[in-house]
Amino acid sequence: MEPFRVLQIDHVELFVPDRYAAAEWYGRILGMQIIREFEVWATPSGGPLMISSDNGGTKLALFEGQPQGSRPTAGFARVAFRVDAEGFVAFVRRLEQQPLTGDQGRQVTPDSVKDHKQALSIYFCDPYGHRLEITTYDHEAARAGLASAFGRR
Repeated sequence: MEPFRVLQIDHVELFVPDRYAAAEWYGRILGMQIIREFEVWATPSGGPLMISSDNGGTKLALFEGQPQGSRPTAGFARVAFRVDAEGFVAFVRRLEQQPLTGDQGRQVTPDSVKDHKQALSIYFCDPYGHRLEITTYDHEAARAGLASAFGRR
């Protein structure tokens, strides 16, 4: 018998005060869209509003409720989204037009990029205090793209 293994993470559940307002924010910031075929779950029962950036391969399930807030030990610590080098640079470039804050309340800037030597990451929070991350393993290409875009790094 072959050992069991999962294929991928299907979804992460987040509690937000307003599912549709949260979906709009995630759409504007991360390009996620409501998955129409599952929207029936959100009404009228109060089930999840499912959103995704990859046609449902990986989803966020937005439930109405009280967010975990800034308590570091409540729920999960962070949700990380992987992008390629081009996507990483594009996200960082948009910070001026789409201001974001980190978990300490400080504005996230291009200088907020963390170089992990094999990956680059940038950390921020959604309006409800959920900690999020954009990361790329296309390390050298992303570093070069940031250097070209910002004249440093």
